Amino acid sequence: MKLRIAGTVNDSIVDGPGIRFTIFTQGCPHNCEGCHNPQTHSFEGGEIVDTDELLEKIKGNPLLDGVTFSGGEPFCQAEALAELGKKVKELGMNVITYTGYTFEKLWSERDKEHWGELLEVTDHLIDGPFVLAKKDWEIKFRGSSNQRYIDCQASLKEGRAVECEP
Repeated sequence: MKLRIAGTVNDSIVDGPGIRFTIFTQGCPHNCEGCHNPQTHSFEGGEIVDTDELLEKIKGNPLLDGVTFSGGEPFCQAEALAELGKKVKELGMNVITYTGYTFEKLWSERDKEHWGELLEVTDHLIDGPFVLAKKDWEIKFRGSSNQRYIDCQASLKEGRAVECEP
């Protein structure tokens, strides 16, 4: 399956716990003021890659704890990321997904555009738009204090956001 990405990082330590392969998707509707990755906003930029190529890169790094889907907005390409996420989980790795949407919006519209499928393969969800006025250097793996670190699987079972510590 094809995916439009802005790039990847093979061994990130800032996009979730442990050593992570991070995929920065291309295209984002949120346009948050002060966004860390404004170059990912255009839906026309980046490059198109095959998810199987990304999976081979992931398999090639034995030090990885998991994979992070970042952005851009991953839920704009939920189908391809859900497929890749399933394969990542089969390798015994965890999946973290960043999103500018809230869990509540994703949950209420989980039948839309494969959102539910991406939620199903996500272990932890960092949700909410980046808010420059709430920028906080002290919180782990989030840029602003309104963003939550969510146990996605527990949240799906309970039908509400279940926050946890990274």
